[in-house]
Amino acid sequence: MQDVAVVGFAQAPNVRRTSGTTNGVEMLVPIFAEVFSATGLAKKDIGFWCSGSSDYLAGRAFSFISAIDAIGAFPPIHESHVEMDAAWAVYEAWLKIRTGEVDTAVVYGFGKSSASQLRRVLTLQLDPYTVAPLWPDSISIAGIQARLGLEAGLWTEKDLAEVAARSRADAAHNPHAQVSGTVAITDLLDAPYLADPLRAHDIAPVTDGAAVLVLASAERAKDLVDRPAVITGIEHRVDSPVLGARDLTRAPSAEAAAKAAGVSAEVEVAELHAPFTHQELILRTALGLGDRVHVNPSGGVLSGNPMFAAGLARIGEAATQIFTGKARRVLAHATSGPALQQNLVAVLEAA
Repeated sequence: MQDVAVVGFAQAPNVRRTSGTTNGVEMLVPIFAEVFSATGLAKKDIGFWCSGSSDYLAGRAFSFISAIDAIGAFPPIHESHVEMDAAWAVYEAWLKIRTGEVDTAVVYGFGKSSASQLRRVLTLQLDPYTVAPLWPDSISIAGIQARLGLEAGLWTEKDLAEVAARSRADAAHNPHAQVSGTVAITDLLDAPYLADPLRAHDIAPVTDGAAVLVLASAERAKDLVDRPAVITGIEHRVDSPVLGARDLTRAPSAEAAAKAAGVSAEVEVAELHAPFTHQELILRTALGLGDRVHVNPSGGVLSGNPMFAAGLARIGEAATQIFTGKARRVLAHATSGPALQQNLVAVLEAA
């Protein structure tokens, strides 16, 4: 089977609220144009399109079909969709190219979180019979997870504040970031709790945004960019959806996915999809990342968390490290579900 490489990446600015409809077209059109300009490709050159989004977030049925207006009605396209973060759409597109069915693919994700109460919408991913009717919101569940780690001595509130401070400082170099800047750890610790023990800086902001990734066979990639980012390993795993049936201070599925994807100590940069500060600490352990690995040089999702595009953006940000020559071997991670239930890990290397 042929190797697959990332050859293009673009994202819309991460903002608290955008105008327009919830179908993502306004966010997608400019970034489609950006990746086509960077790669020299046109719509007719794309063998497969795959998107990630959610009708629950958009508040309308078949919102992903409406988003296809951003692609255009002609020429006809081969298209698919996943009802989750578009990082999982990357996996589908990767398989299409690996098996030789196509040699190029575009993957995109979009979400307008400001159109709804995000922490309540995410309750709908819980067990519909025993948990969802109680309406525990996503931040409260993360608070339980953080509290368990505190009580077990796995981290302190200062550790969480240090993650937030570093993420904001790194995001100062990211023009797409929603939250950035230098902040004192003591100031963060003086902030009030939002969902004890979590403060506002421990929680990824509500974000409207979109991202797009262009994939190509390794052979085709040589003609498109100078430094393609070859996906040398990609895998996803899932833990039990029953919160009481697993240790919430660990992420076994992330550990298993990393092992299957071929993660090793040679990784130089890791882009982690950690919507809460303590989840970055969990993932660092699960993925075996040492102190020499630069985690989230983009600022990560604590600086902007567009639902259903944030995991895809982690792959794009990791690939950008290779495009720009800053790293040769990188890791990208995406998550979905409550308390790091589902995890996808990809390893990318310079060709």
